[in-house]
Amino acid sequence: MITHGSEIKLFAGSSNRPLAEAIAKKLNTTLGEVETGKFSDGETSIHLAETVRGRDLFIIQSTSDPVNDNLMELLIMIDAAKRASAGRITAVIPYFGYARQDRKARSRDPITAKLVADLLTAAGADRVLTMDLHAAQIQGFFNIPLDNLLGGPTLYNYFSSKMDDSYMVVSPDIGSVNRARKVAERLNCQMAIIDKRRPKANVMEVMNIIGNVEGKKCLLVDDMIDTAGTIVQGAQALVDQGATEIYACCTHAVLSGPAIERLEKSPIKELVMLDTIHLPEHKMLPKMKILTTADIFAAAIENVYLDKPMSKIYD
Repeated sequence: MITHGSEIKLFAGSSNRPLAEAIAKKLNTTLGEVETGKFSDGETSIHLAETVRGRDLFIIQSTSDPVNDNLMELLIMIDAAKRASAGRITAVIPYFGYARQDRKARSRDPITAKLVADLLTAAGADRVLTMDLHAAQIQGFFNIPLDNLLGGPTLYNYFSSKMDDSYMVVSPDIGSVNRARKVAERLNCQMAIIDKRRPKANVMEVMNIIGNVEGKKCLLVDDMIDTAGTIVQGAQALVDQGATEIYACCTHAVLSGPAIERLEKSPIKELVMLDTIHLPEHKMLPKMKILTTADIFAAAIENVYLDKPMSKIYD
């Protein structure tokens, strides 16, 4: 492996082209030409249409829905770059799919997040850039360097101008307490926790709220919204306990299944999300707002290329 390429090059898969183009614009460059498609039997077809020999290569691809197609596309692009003698290959994965399968919840369950980490390494990735992994321990699944960027600063910078003594940050479940605590500390406001029970996958039953939310404007903070059951039932529970206004924010807008219908009918006044997953126009609601992560990823890519520390990019 060549430790540093002579020139930076960005390529993008098909999962989140708008974000990739925004990152390239921030870096004053253009995306490399790549031909992606399908063979008649459904196999993924990839061709890098320009030289990458000796280059410092960054491949931008979120492994969001359709997860398997986007993951295979990323793996094949990495393999193509490796076989074309790229100097260093960094997989830029704004949303890391399969991150919720990070442990054995039952007997004979797989740990798919570890499998995906192994696949990326086997394909030829030298480094991974991602954002807000669902579980921090996934970083240990990789035998190559991984930088887990933070979406929180972008979100709380947006809300900071709106916050006053009437606001309270709320964690929608126990797993998001650390994330919500950091936001509450940065916004200098109180925090509450929703204690819930999940009888089965994608089904959530609210148990009780730890903290007094009566008369408060509440900001629900989570890393992702999938079917929106957790966030919507949590919002309703807050209203039932006397909260006056409900806001919500997350890094990853997965929004699968009944999510859009649930959010539309929910008491949530504004939902702020980042663009790690491309959200088509037909899924957008008037109450939704998308903030870009292009500046953070561009700064991270530049720091990797120049061998600079990551800690300064949030300043």
